[in-house]
Amino acid sequence: MYSYLRTLSLPEQAEYLTQMLVRQKSYTLTYGEVEKAEWIADLIGQFPYFSDHPENVWISEIKEDSLSRKNVFAFLPSSKEVKETVVYHSHIDTVGTEDYGAIQDIAHDPQGLKEFFSSSPNDPELEEDAASGQWLFGRGALDMQSGIAVHLVNLLYYCENREEVPGNLLVMFNPDEEGEHAGIRSALSELISLKEKKGLHYVAAINNDFISPLADGDETKYIYTGAAGKLLPSFAVFGRESHVGESLLGVDSTLIAAELNTRINQNFHLTEKLSDELVLPPSCLYMRDEKKRYDVQTAVTSRIFFHYFIYEKPLQTVTDELVKIAAEACTAIEKRLEDTFELYRKTNNLPKRDVNWAIEVLTLKDLLDRLNREGIETEEIISETLHLCQLAKMDARMTAFEIVEALQHADPEKKPRVILFYGTPFLPSNSLSESESKGNSLRSKLMNILEQTSAETGETFKVRKYFPYLADGSFMSFQGSEEDISTLRKNFPAMDALFPLPLKTMTQLNIPSINLGVFGKGGHKWTERVYKPYTFHTLPKLIRDFTNSIL
Repeated sequence: MYSYLRTLSLPEQAEYLTQMLVRQKSYTLTYGEVEKAEWIADLIGQFPYFSDHPENVWISEIKEDSLSRKNVFAFLPSSKEVKETVVYHSHIDTVGTEDYGAIQDIAHDPQGLKEFFSSSPNDPELEEDAASGQWLFGRGALDMQSGIAVHLVNLLYYCENREEVPGNLLVMFNPDEEGEHAGIRSALSELISLKEKKGLHYVAAINNDFISPLADGDETKYIYTGAAGKLLPSFAVFGRESHVGESLLGVDSTLIAAELNTRINQNFHLTEKLSDELVLPPSCLYMRDEKKRYDVQTAVTSRIFFHYFIYEKPLQTVTDELVKIAAEACTAIEKRLEDTFELYRKTNNLPKRDVNWAIEVLTLKDLLDRLNREGIETEEIISETLHLCQLAKMDARMTAFEIVEALQHADPEKKPRVILFYGTPFLPSNSLSESESKGNSLRSKLMNILEQTSAETGETFKVRKYFPYLADGSFMSFQGSEEDISTLRKNFPAMDALFPLPLKTMTQLNIPSINLGVFGKGGHKWTERVYKPYTFHTLPKLIRDFTNSIL
């Protein structure tokens, strides 16, 4: 393929490779991720320098991965003896194509989609974009096969012009970004190994995950000098069962879960308020009672968890706030049940009755501390439950709930209770430190390059701290405190098994994460499309100019 690529201009190379990548299915948690990794590695192996130095392009399997998925690495050393190294990275997986519905068969056909969307009278903007010829459609076109293509053409450019890069370039392509981030988490050990073996100094990591307009008519290109973080606060809700004929004597777990959802889901007051940053409220991703079949007993157990963005707030503070919200929710339910029972009693002319609707709120750490004081072997319970769930190939989030529920059942009291814990995945936030000379230097160089590019192209850029859509860049460093690590680990059931995260390695690497993203619309939608003029013409040179500047 290299023999064909060399006949094309750089923008043509980027567009051609994007089309080739879009046509290959690489949905998260499928073997397509493996096939695409091998295809990319084979392509790089054809580039100048790598055809003569095949040892500098390699594939690294993710340990204990059910699909044997792989990270792809390519190391292009400078023609000079230097340690300074820039990392380029993109993810190779995409979400599925179920959202394409009746046209799912052309979800990977950019030309077919362009023709289809050219006749979309119900969406004038989409129809206009398709007819313009300036947009490339298809699953993954925006998120983020075009990003892979841009990094590949820049790697090829530097292979053909090695004298232009004043440092080393390490390029990596990772699977599973749309899921558990297993690719980038596994790649961290490789980054440490290369750093030690070759004496590298990682100056920055450049991701090019997608950016989009934030309002109608918005043409600003947003550049991010860090990444937002993510928690998955989970609540195991335990009520007190009752027959529906005596429902007011019990505590219905679904009432508590619903109240938690009302107080947390899309509650913008829980969002950190950061100047000039795009911040988002929590979202409920799962809520369900655990009844296995129909009967007339009220639901004793319910499960609910949330996607929760984090930026600068300490994890212990977030935990304390969520515990307070849960306690307020339970108090409201207790009062509601008490008032309802009193109305029921008076309506039916019944005597007063002493009923206890108290609901306790604990963190997982609180529960473990209590059980351990009572001599209950919590580690054994966790280990046995984890083993059974792994045999059943249970989802990691459901495994965490099973562990928490097993601990609840081990408590002789078994009182109505809400237990807060954290599930997988966890993404830490990071950003350039404005108090350190390294961060200030990188930001200054970035601003200079953006000003230069704006003068050349007419583009409008805006720099922000936190990439808002979640990205592998979150794992390039860990800027949290020891208290953050302790809070997370003590409230994350079987974390080392369910979501192994080398926080100390991330602290040691401490690579600044910059996102210079491909531009388009409709990420994760069937209308997904990438804007060719910016992505294939402007962005590759912008990335190279910034690379040269910081090296």
